[in-house]
Amino acid sequence: MERIRIGVLGAARIAPTALTKPARLIPEVTVAAVAARAPERAEHFARRQGVRTVHRTYADLLADPDLDAVYIPLPNGLHAEWAVRAMEAGKHVLCEKPMTSNEAEAREVADAAKRTGRVCMEAFHWRYHPVARRMREILDEEELGAVRHVSASMCFPLPAFGDIRYNFALAGGSLMDAGCYAVSAVRHLSPAPSATERIEVAAARATTMRRDPRVDRAMDATLALPGGATATVHSSLLSRRVFAVNAKVVGERGEMTVTNFAGPHYWHRFSVTVDGRKRREHLGHAAKTSTYQYQLQAFADAVLRGRPPLTPAEDSVETMRLIDAIYRKSGLPVRGTV
Repeated sequence: MERIRIGVLGAARIAPTALTKPARLIPEVTVAAVAARAPERAEHFARRQGVRTVHRTYADLLADPDLDAVYIPLPNGLHAEWAVRAMEAGKHVLCEKPMTSNEAEAREVADAAKRTGRVCMEAFHWRYHPVARRMREILDEEELGAVRHVSASMCFPLPAFGDIRYNFALAGGSLMDAGCYAVSAVRHLSPAPSATERIEVAAARATTMRRDPRVDRAMDATLALPGGATATVHSSLLSRRVFAVNAKVVGERGEMTVTNFAGPHYWHRFSVTVDGRKRREHLGHAAKTSTYQYQLQAFADAVLRGRPPLTPAEDSVETMRLIDAIYRKSGLPVRGTV
């Protein structure tokens, strides 16, 4: 295979940004087909994005022998089903975050990836950007000394109460939609787990929707990290914390702070203070390239060259374990359960 032909399951708003636009910059990737629940939406998407083939159903798209992979931007609650079905149909999968509704589903997806030999990659696009890599390098070089505390926030306003991200049946909630980024960041920046220690949830507090108290519009959690360090996770779709996309690590010798870690190609601020001396990190032109372009190139490298992705399905199991644990600790039901 010299080129990946990708089909899109669902004409979601994120699809042009995450897939069709970066695909135009990567010669070995072609967005070749689309299917949507409403055929007219698929037709409209195809016209706007220059996609040649429109399938009437998701199943028809998976049966298309001309496709090598699928991109899944469906509602959270549908990710697991269609990721497994896609891999069983012989397709590689790039699935929007969070990979599934819960840990049990994530394990099913990871097992399917192993069983079928297909690439299944979770679309935490920020992980593929040079800013994320540089953050980890600073910690690995032990510039800050031993890590004492990690914090990550993903907060933005979403006042459209009819949005699917507030729908419990579709695995909605601020922790699922926004907080999964913060959980991912804490995992990326934490001391490595050992055979006897892993990240655990110490406390969590949810601010819920009046119309459905099972759904969190904001979530705050405290985590215990390997080695005795601590972490905090903050997410919000509707709270007094209007906008915050930040990650911070405090160590024995100093601290590292990154503002807008999730979309650094738009704008970001990266500062490191060691022994009282503060500096700004500037990554030059590479930092201006979209996180989504880096992500799609990594997916192509995984499919075409066998390079392991940073966010495989197996990694999603641990992220979903923590999300489940935060929900339980807050007193809310795990997504995908009654």
